[in-house]
Amino acid sequence: MTKNNRANFGSKLGVILASAGSAVGLGNIWRFPFETGNHGGAAFILIYLGCVLFFGIPIMVAEFSIGRHSRANTAGAYQKLAPGTHWRWVGRMGVLAGFLILGYYSVVAGWTLEYIVQAGMNAFAGQSANDFIASFNGFIAHPWRPALWMAVFMLMTHFIIVKGVEKGIEKSAKIMMPMLFLLLIVLAVCSVSLPGAGAGIEFLLKPDFSKVNGNVLLGAMGQAFFSLSLGMGCLCTYASYFRNDTNLPKTALNVGWIDTMVAILAGFIIFPAAFSVGIQPDAGPSLLFITLPNVFQQAFGNLPWLAVILSIMFYVLLALAALTSTISLHEVVTAYLHEEFNLTRGRAAKLVTVGCTILGVLCSLSLGIGKELTIFGLTLFDLFDFLTAKIMLPLGGFFIAIFTGWYLDKRIVWEEVSNNGTLPKVVYRIWLFLLKYIAPIGIGFIFINELGLLK
Repeated sequence: MTKNNRANFGSKLGVILASAGSAVGLGNIWRFPFETGNHGGAAFILIYLGCVLFFGIPIMVAEFSIGRHSRANTAGAYQKLAPGTHWRWVGRMGVLAGFLILGYYSVVAGWTLEYIVQAGMNAFAGQSANDFIASFNGFIAHPWRPALWMAVFMLMTHFIIVKGVEKGIEKSAKIMMPMLFLLLIVLAVCSVSLPGAGAGIEFLLKPDFSKVNGNVLLGAMGQAFFSLSLGMGCLCTYASYFRNDTNLPKTALNVGWIDTMVAILAGFIIFPAAFSVGIQPDAGPSLLFITLPNVFQQAFGNLPWLAVILSIMFYVLLALAALTSTISLHEVVTAYLHEEFNLTRGRAAKLVTVGCTILGVLCSLSLGIGKELTIFGLTLFDLFDFLTAKIMLPLGGFFIAIFTGWYLDKRIVWEEVSNNGTLPKVVYRIWLFLLKYIAPIGIGFIFINELGLLK
């Protein structure tokens, strides 16, 4: 596909919302509050904001530069910018990471649909904490129900992808992102109005610097990296659809701001509600599918209709956040197959959907009847999570920083980042310094820490 006939986003708002949708996901709503809770509340948030600004944004601008200048999928981008070199494997690793993440991420995304139905049927009413645990464990171990919801979620993603860049990805982002923000605000208002919610608000806003140590710094850098979807090819692929007048630094700042606002609003939902009923937030699925249903029932038990409505809204919120992410992951692999193998967009999308559905079924079964089948002591679901989050994504981000900061022609970098000279040179030099020195070192520490080698 040539530079002239390649699809583009139709508006600047579409660029920002689609890119932000790629970054916003389930990690904003459960991982950020959990990391905040474990690392000193507001102190962690302040450090996280610094990491986004000085660490995440420079790499995001670099990914945008690679994608827009090449006008190609994430694998083809490196082939165009560094032909005949091994840099092509960085792009291919991004495609593989997107495929593997979509395979297991869609399993968790499917759980949100099950819980929307459960909330609508008022199935949470009258359950004890142990009932919620047993219900969740029984559901994920079921041989076909989680797999069915995963397949439904994949079909929802497929439907948007086959519509194309402007009519599918951009149009869906313009609908889903405002809905997501509206749901966040409504739920946050309800949460902070609960009796005893002040303790949760204070925890979120009052820094406790006594808990700040090296692990907090690494945790903040890691959260910034993964929350912004760096290193998995999504932002590079989306940037290949940017128009020439798109301001890359401004777009990156807007995406970072939106992503952070979603995470902080999620904190205003979870902490005040949890503190109100005396429950400490936990990590992962137990927070979303065990603790929070219990919180809703305890907090609004005297108004059953409100508990039902808020529970439905919360799981619709989770589904929207997951869908904006699965769309971007799907597009990474679809664009690769479409352009590198000359397949029609529809056929490429079908191959990705079928392949990820098969992968998703295997991941889903590995949590139930297949949990005894392990590789290196990990279930298939956990193996893909470990391989992508702790190895492939940090490596991808590291090589993006090295490629753009040290290898790529400086004239190309200047033209893309500065929009042909409209950015002040001092800002450009600061960005380049952060990209060449600070980002690789930071990612190196994250990589070593995530592997458990840093004590």
